[in-house]
Amino acid sequence: MTGTLPLFPLGTVLFPGLVLPLHIFEDRWRALVRYLRDLPDGTPREFGVVAIDRGLEVMPPPTEGISTSEVVVHEVGCVAQVRQITEHPDGRFDIVTVGARRFRITGFVPSPHPYPVAGVEWLPEPPADDIADNLAPRVLSAFREYLSVLRGGPEDQLPEDPVVLSHLVAATASLTVADRQALLSAPDPASRLRAELKLLGRETSLVREIRAVPATLSQLGPAPSQN
Repeated sequence: MTGTLPLFPLGTVLFPGLVLPLHIFEDRWRALVRYLRDLPDGTPREFGVVAIDRGLEVMPPPTEGISTSEVVVHEVGCVAQVRQITEHPDGRFDIVTVGARRFRITGFVPSPHPYPVAGVEWLPEPPADDIADNLAPRVLSAFREYLSVLRGGPEDQLPEDPVVLSHLVAATASLTVADRQALLSAPDPASRLRAELKLLGRETSLVREIRAVPATLSQLGPAPSQN
């Protein structure tokens, strides 16, 4: 099946079932939230989140129509369903979204809106099979070990369902965007779990060896003075 979706390129990957809060301040995305807010009751308020491959998350406004050349995005994304909208007096929004079904971009379509709109095909979500059922306990054990090394203590409340577990590990482990994107694009839970087993082994060994995880520039504090 196919459809169309407003697209929101971000520097992160959204997974089905995971919560994604967003602070909306740029004009084009304010327009998107207003459009979703004003839809009739009962109409799904949703848009597509796609990870940026190259380009800037905060983009300059297009001079005419929609420029899809401002960023290069990955072709597989995840629908974000809007659960809560909070509008501020200055026009900014805080929204809470939850990941839903996955999609693949088939092409950008003409639109009068200031944000990109794409044609998409919905990707199937196969249920867990016997292979996934057998992999899930191994991934759960590896994830517990990873969290214990990372945080200094075990995490007791983790899902055992193979599909839910596969998305949770992909979203919460300290992985690169490329790793997360590959997991989102995996064709089935077994493929995702198999890849996560290898990634968790790599990441656990890395944390044990250097006793650190990657930090963003903002987490490192203000930049040194250039004076």
